[in-house]
Amino acid sequence: MASGAAVAAGPTTPAGPATATRTLRGTIPPGAPDWVYVPLDVPPAVRELRVSYTYDKPPVPPGTPGNALDIGLFDQRGTALGGSGFRGWSGGARGGFFVRADAATPGYLPGPTGPGRWFLALGPYTVAPQGLAYEVTATFVYGDPAPAAAPAYPPQRARGRGRAWYRGDCHLHSVHSDGRREPAELAALARAAGLDFINSSDHNTHAAHGVWGPVAAAHPELLVLTGEEVTTRTGHVLAVGTDPGTFVDWRYRARDRRFDRFARRIRGAGGLVVPAHPHANCIGCAWKFGFAEADAVEVWNGPWTPDDEVALASWDAALRGGGERWLPLVAGSDYHRDPDRVGFPQTVVLADELSREAVLAGLRAGRSYGAESSAVSVTFDAVTARGAHAGIGGRLHTPEDTEVLVRLSCTGADGCELRLVTDQGPALTAAADRPLQWRTTAARTSYVRAEVRHPDAAPPLPGQPAALTNPIWLGGP
Repeated sequence: MASGAAVAAGPTTPAGPATATRTLRGTIPPGAPDWVYVPLDVPPAVRELRVSYTYDKPPVPPGTPGNALDIGLFDQRGTALGGSGFRGWSGGARGGFFVRADAATPGYLPGPTGPGRWFLALGPYTVAPQGLAYEVTATFVYGDPAPAAAPAYPPQRARGRGRAWYRGDCHLHSVHSDGRREPAELAALARAAGLDFINSSDHNTHAAHGVWGPVAAAHPELLVLTGEEVTTRTGHVLAVGTDPGTFVDWRYRARDRRFDRFARRIRGAGGLVVPAHPHANCIGCAWKFGFAEADAVEVWNGPWTPDDEVALASWDAALRGGGERWLPLVAGSDYHRDPDRVGFPQTVVLADELSREAVLAGLRAGRSYGAESSAVSVTFDAVTARGAHAGIGGRLHTPEDTEVLVRLSCTGADGCELRLVTDQGPALTAAADRPLQWRTTAARTSYVRAEVRHPDAAPPLPGQPAALTNPIWLGGP
């Protein structure tokens, strides 16, 4: 699939250091593997490696996918799944990159450029019927290496308000994958949106982790969690709040039965496993791995669309199992570029403090709800006459025949409707201009959750949510 030829080399000149260039060409046929590894032999004394690539885009019949080719890099430690050779990934976001000891193109990891057989990882996202012809140009810049760069990770705690409801966005992208904003710009947008925490979730790379430290220092009231959007060919999963520097591999499909290994990798690094936009209709986006290894699920992704409505219905159907194995709902913006909006939607979580440990504990327990903006706040609980009480994500332990009062109110959602939904379906709808109260028992209702909806845009479809809550469970010992 590939061939190569040395094109040019030269001595040091007043214009700069000595360089050598190698060009690699090949053609990827339709039906090729998901990942094509092109070997690149790096000689000794290379200070910097530069790579650029192009590929042909022939016309295709209407409805037929054309060519799209992603790229990444593995060093001489190899391409083993989950191994240590990963040096970066840019997908299809840019036409070239560089790596050296002290710096690298966003999405790539600074570090040694030692001699040996490296590998260019090509990902044929789609291949035209004519095949995909590519050309990769690698330039070796010779010289003494620069001093190695030390990663600057963000702190694990930010300035908070003690036990409180904190607002965050666990799904956004920077220039380290296919986003258009620098991390500093994302932080500023997050604070402008009223957020208290964000999760670094660039596609298939953890390169951004090491640059968030100074950004977090400039925003002491913003908690920056480190993670990744693990973008496989059969679904995307958010690694939320993993240890800084954690890389999670993505080079497998559901049929390979390897996801459980990498879900354990996420949890072993202290993070949450959160399938993203599980019913999205883009190529490779719909979730095919099942939910046995998930800790939560992103039901609300960006502006509300029909696939979010399907995700909500599927999530609600899963709740009817009785609450023994349920997944908390998460909402995230999936911000890439304007007109996307950081914090639209956002997840609001009850946490003991603004720290990684406390926020992840709140998300894991489902003490959270999704809101369209920081203007929307929800109060939702269930109580009995004897004072038993449960809030969002909690269980009200009460005899089955004991009357339970469910209370719901919302601010910042003028013109919206409050809706209660149970395992039996919709229970009650009322205008959001005053608190809603409803009485039930555990014998009639195993759980109740709340929706705040804008007026129906195209009846009989419901309007876009202003807020969605995790359930309150009723009954139990």
